[in-house]
Parts: sequence; structure tokens; C-alpha cells
Amino acid sequence: MPNGLQPRNILFSVPGKRCGNLLIACLLLSGCSLVPTWHRPTVSMASQWSSSLPNGEKTVPAGGAWWQNFGSDELDEIMARGLSKNFNLQAAMSRVEEAQGVAEVNGAARYPALSLTGLYTRQNNYSTTAKAGVYGQASYEVDFWGKNQARFHSADALAKASFFDAQTVRMTLTATIADTYFQVLSLNERIALAQRIAADEQRILGLIQTQARLGVASSLEVEQQLNVMQTYLATVKTLQQQSDQARFMLAVLAGENPESLHIQTNDLTHITAPIPQTSFPAALLRRRPDIQAAEARLISANDDIGAARAAFLPDITITPQAGIDTLTGGTLWSLISNLTQPVFAGGALRGQLKVDNAHARELAASYKETLLEAFQDVETQLSAVNQFSQADAFNAAAVASAREADRLAQIRFKLGSIDYQTLLTVERTLYQSEDQRLQMKLLRLQATVGLFRALGGDFSTTAQQPASGKTAHISGGITRDQS
Repeated sequence: MPNGLQPRNILFSVPGKRCGNLLIACLLLSGCSLVPTWHRPTVSMASQWSSSLPNGEKTVPAGGAWWQNFGSDELDEIMARGLSKNFNLQAAMSRVEEAQGVAEVNGAARYPALSLTGLYTRQNNYSTTAKAGVYGQASYEVDFWGKNQARFHSADALAKASFFDAQTVRMTLTATIADTYFQVLSLNERIALAQRIAADEQRILGLIQTQARLGVASSLEVEQQLNVMQTYLATVKTLQQQSDQARFMLAVLAGENPESLHIQTNDLTHITAPIPQTSFPAALLRRRPDIQAAEARLISANDDIGAARAAFLPDITITPQAGIDTLTGGTLWSLISNLTQPVFAGGALRGQLKVDNAHARELAASYKETLLEAFQDVETQLSAVNQFSQADAFNAAAVASAREADRLAQIRFKLGSIDYQTLLTVERTLYQSEDQRLQMKLLRLQATVGLFRALGGDFSTTAQQPASGKTAHISGGITRDQS
């Protein structure tokens, strides 16, 4: 209520025979709710994805420990270390406990506050007297308008949002570990390729230097070949730096010192590229933890509106007291009922309600944006898997052609039927084709990882969550504690 100067405190003296009846009546009256009816925001969505998976590919389940489908024991071991030791994930799980504690604090107002006091005094006023007593006091705010319940539900929903945030961190972490691991292996392959090409160029350099001494080749051709060889040697160093950087990053993701992680696998030869099964777009609402986090925050904001509405209405507090004089055996008791009606607060109550309404509208828009971005994420990764799979096939054919052209060019150059510039062009084409295929293989693997992540990673709707209320797990989305 926006008018008035101060809240009014009204004290009621209640006869002893009726105090229990009043307490029971107040408890029964509590539980009204001014929280708006919850409706999940909706956005238009297609019945199926616009992009399709490569034809004839065998699919595997999208959930669970999806990284095990790539067939790498080393990746599985690094992933296990990351999930147990990564500090960002540990911090996210600590934030879940923080939010849970806040929910417990907010939920405490729903129950009576009890205290026990012991007293002993000894006075000398013409005669020595002693007093000793034990006093108990309980204070309970009757939640007639559901304000305390709404505040608890709001904090509890935020605790669930924190849990989903932690699962989002986990989803991103597992994808980043897999991406980085594959990048290290791909760079190792590219380094080996550049080293092999540099060795071939050094062999050709020796041949040209011999021809130059015999007067068949010129000094220009010697310098050109020397330049080519040195360029490939410089490429090896550049790729080695990128590999070190990726390996150091992978170590940090696994929660270890950068210099402590050693990769035993040298290439992507034994890595398979699984294809995750895709469900309908609507199923993504329960598979992606970031969507569930956005929904939980929206539910919290909806409860905040109910608490802000209830703040306009009277609060009733019951405070019973009882004590025993341990020296005389006498008993004391009292029951105080306090009614507080907000009359004027300078617009604070109305302003808070305005803030909560606007915040709910903001989060509703954010929730819809999260949905659209999730749909976009899946569509993008589906397209990448499909297109990169086709590109990989074309690159394989291009490498086969380039290798045959290089074999023929080497023979003709030794026979003198082609010049050095033609051989140089053929060799550059071969290197570029092989290097391009290695990069494309990495892109295809990373697109597959991205699709697993976009579909929710290893998150499960039946995963245990540390909730502050009675709801201890997620089953089909956000649920409420009805206590």
C-alpha cells in the first residue's frame, strides 16, 4: 500500500485457553499465493532440422559419454582428468552450493524461529535472593500471502539455474577438451608432413646442386630450391609452436600444469568420426542445460513478482514465550501477535514490483533468444558435419591425384623432360593438397564434437542435482518444491 508514514504494530493480548486455537488458525490461513500463473514462453520451431546427416553413416546415441565413440583411450583418460580436476568446473559446482545455501536462508522464514535462554541472578537488597529460570521463545510470521514461500521458490529456482550453469560449463569443457586434443594430433600430423616435404626438398636441392656443378642447372635454380627447403623448415617450427600452445591449453583444461601433459598419440589415423543421432527440435528444450538454466531464472523472476505483490499486504507475526523459575517451580507464559501494515514507503514497494515485472519480461526475451541460438547451433553443426564429410572425400581424391602427378614429375625431371619450375609447382600442389586434407579431417572431427555439444553433450534430464528444496532430481525439466 503506497500511502501512510509508518507501518503500524498492533499487539493483541490473547487469553491462555485460546492461544493454541489462534496459532492453529493462523497456520491454516497461511499459504495463499500472489505468484502469477507460470507459462513457459514459446517460439515457433520447425518439426525437423533443415540440414541432414551424411547418407549411409552409422549413428550413435547423442547423450552419455559421447567422447568414447571416437575410439581413443587417451582421450577418455584426459577427459576423466578434466572432469575431476578442471578448476572452472569446480568453481561452477561451488556456485551451485552457494545458491543452494541462499535458498536455505530464504526458506528459513517459512518455519518458526526458536530460542532458549537461561537466566541466573543473585541480589543483596536487605536480604539475599536468588532467581534462576529457563525461558523459551518462538517467533513465527504467518505467510498468509505466500511472500516467504515465493521468496524461497525464487531462490530455489536460482539454485537449479546454478546447477544447469555448471552442467553448461561441463558441456563446454568436454567439447573443448576433445577439440583441443584433436587439434594437437592434427598439428602433429602436419608437422610430420612438413618435415617429410622438407627432407624431400633437401634431397632435390642436392640433385640440383650436382646439376649446377655439371653445368646443367643454374645458380638461380639452386637458390630457389634452397628457399623452398628453408620455407618448409620454417613451417615446421610454426606448426610446432601451435602444437605446443594447444598441448599447454589441453593440460590446463585437464587441471594440470602445462608442462606435465604428454600426448602419446601422434596422428588422427585411429580416430573414428561418429555421427550422433538427432532428435526433433522440440526435444532440445530438455537436452540443453543452458535452456534449462534460462527457464529456471524465468521461474525465479515469476516468483519474485509474487513476493513483491505480497509486500503491499499486512504481515502477521506470532511470538509465544514460556519460562520456568527453577527455584520456585513457577511458570510464566505470554503470546504476542504483531500485525504490520505498510502504509507509505516512498514508492519503494511499487518500484520493486515494477523492477520485478520488467525483469521477468527481460528474462522471457532472453529465454526465447537462448532457444533460437540453440536451434541455430544444432543447424550449424549439422551443416558442418555434412559439408565437411563431402569435402573430405573430395580432398582424398585430390591428394591421390597430386601424389601421382608428383611421382610422374619426379621421373620426368630426372630424365630432363620437364624443367625445374614445373617440378616445383607439382610439389607445392602435393603439399598443399595433403596439408589441406589434414586440416579438413580436423574440421570434420571438430564439427562432430560440436554437434554432440549442440545436442546437449552428456547432460541427462535424470541427472542428480543438489537442490535446496525437496526436489532432488530433474525429471523432464524444472519442477517445484511444493512444501
